[in-house]
Amino acid sequence: MKARVKWSENASFIAESGSGHAMVVDGPAEIGGRNLGPRPMELVLMGVGACSSVDVTLILKKARQNVQDCWVDLEADRADAEPKVFTTIRMHFVVVGSGLSENHVKRAVELSAEKYCSASIMLGRGGVKIEHSYEIREPAA
Repeated sequence: MKARVKWSENASFIAESGSGHAMVVDGPAEIGGRNLGPRPMELVLMGVGACSSVDVTLILKKARQNVQDCWVDLEADRADAEPKVFTTIRMHFVVVGSGLSENHVKRAVELSAEKYCSASIMLGRGGVKIEHSYEIREPAA
């Protein structure tokens, strides 16, 4: 896997993935940023959420669960002193579908956390406490 992050101006950078996708990453105004894109640590948090969400939805689809929507709300606490690493990440999955099995949803979240999500497992091994929760919702009528 490869990527390139190139300085644009002030605290703005263009991040380009090895697969050719690009986005602006920017810092806060106090260091010269103009709020043109997410902050680097926000990208880390979003990456963890995306990685685990891919796992959860794929596992549920393989289990033939009728998933109609899925999202994960994330909150992270950071250390007060430099380096301001994540200390805790809370991940709350909301899975929407008709007649979803709670056992399947619970197992999908557990498998992602324990076996498949390389991003969250890597951070967890680095000392970040990662908490997972979920809820199941029926689709709106």
